[in-house]
Amino acid sequence: MDYYRVKIGDVERDLPLCRLNDELKIAAFVVIGDAELTEACAKELLKVAPEYDYILTAEAKGIPIAHEMARLTGARTYMVARKAPKLYMTEVFEVNVRSITTERDQKLYLDKADADAMNGKRVLIVDDVISTGESLAALEKLVNAAGGIICGKAAVLAEGDAQGRSDIIYLEKLPIFTKDGTPIE
Repeated sequence: MDYYRVKIGDVERDLPLCRLNDELKIAAFVVIGDAELTEACAKELLKVAPEYDYILTAEAKGIPIAHEMARLTGARTYMVARKAPKLYMTEVFEVNVRSITTERDQKLYLDKADADAMNGKRVLIVDDVISTGESLAALEKLVNAAGGIICGKAAVLAEGDAQGRSDIIYLEKLPIFTKDGTPIE
């Protein structure tokens, strides 16, 4: 198997290359279960993040990063856009999303209590990897529907075309790869 090495802060990881389609591969960046990597991602993102009142992330891979950022800053809450509505959620906000790493359309849901809290507040959107920007756009729609003010959009890695975006903050570039594992610049 081919790998691509990334370094976040002082932490290095070899990311396995996974087949996206017949022509392309992407590097799998997974922080879930890797406390050392999660801590490094949170610390480094906090160094470049604008001032904010709340963090919003999408379920699931952004959760540990948002949690650690909240813990490091002493914040009591962060918000998660869920992939399915939960019984405790009321008057749910909903948007459609199609991520590069999922085979089908999905929805993201935000509870009214979270929406009410972010109304008029500065919201930092946090994700692990921004690639096509579809997940990011869905989170933006949720913040706007809630009346929040998007003060920044941050990710650990920017993949492919996302590297050229001027509206996002990211720590490192992540190339997309040919089917034989050669990085596409």
